[in-house]
Amino acid sequence: MIDFQAARVAMVDCQIRPSDVTRFPIIEAMLHVPREAYLPVEKRSVAYMGEHVSLAGGRVLLDPRILGKMLDAVDIQPDERVLDVGCLQGYSTAVVARIAGSVVGVEDSAELVMLAEASFAGDGVANAVVVAGIMTAGAPKHAPFDVIMVQGGVEEFPAGLEAQLKVGGRAAAIFMEGSIGQCRIALKTANGLVWRRAFDATAPMLPGFGKVRAFQF
Repeated sequence: MIDFQAARVAMVDCQIRPSDVTRFPIIEAMLHVPREAYLPVEKRSVAYMGEHVSLAGGRVLLDPRILGKMLDAVDIQPDERVLDVGCLQGYSTAVVARIAGSVVGVEDSAELVMLAEASFAGDGVANAVVVAGIMTAGAPKHAPFDVIMVQGGVEEFPAGLEAQLKVGGRAAAIFMEGSIGQCRIALKTANGLVWRRAFDATAPMLPGFGKVRAFQF
């Protein structure tokens, strides 16, 4: 029988803190949210491994160190509204909900949306919702957002998501070039997004987030 509470504490002490993630709200959130409850039953035994958890359709629940460092870099404030793209069963959304004012997750699977809402109910998450839709289209009915996070690899940041970010807001995504990747943080200015490198990280590409290749004869 796995002691998930002890595993969660060990994850924070042995994975998150050594990755230079020290902000109290992030540590508190990752100690509180039961990562295993946001995974399929057959994957719960590996919930606290220090790596991506592979899921159906080539998707992954991000390595907790990557999520922690992404949260640290994007610096969510308690009164901010966050869009969490590609949230699967809602783990990252639940973590962000402990830090932000409100969170909207978006997934392209109605089944994942139902599972996320059930997990929120069991975990007492009251300031988050997950909606079904095309992930690159975001959640325009709930916009604008102070922060947008993408829980997977991208080659380009969609214009539709950029349009939903407030001027002065931030975005976080893992940009992939082949097998090499880095997490970048953007600041939304009046002239568009200005990106900077935060740290090296890799993740499988999210559906729809690849570059549009020009047709060649």
